Amino acid sequence: MRRGAGSRVAFVPILALFLCSWLLLHRFRQERFPFFAAVVGPPIPPVPTTTPPTVEVVVASLKHEDTSWVRQHIPEWSRSIYIVNDPENALTVPKNKGHEAMVYMTHIIDRYETLAETTVFIHAARFAWHNDDPDYDAIATLRHLQLGYVQESGYVSLRCVWVLGCPAEIRPHADAADLGKGVAPKTTQEVYKQAFQELMPGVEVPEVVGVSCCSQFAVSRDAIRRRPREDYVRWRNWLLETPLTDSLSGRVFEYTWHIIFGKDSVYCPHAGDCYCKLYGLCDLPKCNDKKCEGRYELPPFSVLPVGWPRIGWSGEERSFSGPL
Repeated sequence: MRRGAGSRVAFVPILALFLCSWLLLHRFRQERFPFFAAVVGPPIPPVPTTTPPTVEVVVASLKHEDTSWVRQHIPEWSRSIYIVNDPENALTVPKNKGHEAMVYMTHIIDRYETLAETTVFIHAARFAWHNDDPDYDAIATLRHLQLGYVQESGYVSLRCVWVLGCPAEIRPHADAADLGKGVAPKTTQEVYKQAFQELMPGVEVPEVVGVSCCSQFAVSRDAIRRRPREDYVRWRNWLLETPLTDSLSGRVFEYTWHIIFGKDSVYCPHAGDCYCKLYGLCDLPKCNDKKCEGRYELPPFSVLPVGWPRIGWSGEERSFSGPL
């Protein structure tokens, strides 16, 4: 018994030495004599690993919209560009319904386990009336975005100015309409209370809801994952099944995202503090709760003039120093 056990113990290092020698010889033969590689086969490659990106921009777009500016001017960020009306595109949605909310929800559901540390959700247009910049330029806001503050806050709207949406866009109880049979709702205010109850069963409907429009925001991975993936699946199903129009169902989420990600129903930070913490613009003149002078003016129309940002509202030439 004792001798047999000793033999087995002595055999272990001999076997290990043999295996190491065979592996070294195998690699030498493959590198120096390709014939052996053909017979034995190539070395087994390491299993690839996917590391979630630090920051990713998620774009909700239509097929005709030009999103090349994202790749061109923000190449350092990962990006997921969804085309909602192109089922052949690599990134699309189950149904083109609910505006950008369907894209945002689909991205969260599909990428729940591999979300970026910070995800920035935006629309497709580089220049848009709601972008919080003197030129309504999304590039300027994204380049200045303070990612550390996003992580600290969990959720941030990309708008610091209060118009539109703050401080009290919706008063769910007071605004709820008694819609009779066959009467179609016309405003977000009319439908918000019922929609909130359907989306957040068991949660008390807030008295007031306020957040600066318009469904462009940044959120941390931790803030998203404070809710289980099943919640986002249920909310997307609501979008797919609700009889509300696309615009109404999308706007319900426009005034619910901040609540989903852990903010109070009224999320309207002081404009000066917001520009400083969110964009690093800390020396702006004449700031109050609602705005800082020279940062944003509500335009006369929602469609910017042809030739913007070089051409203004009256056909005048504008000085624009940003990239084109």
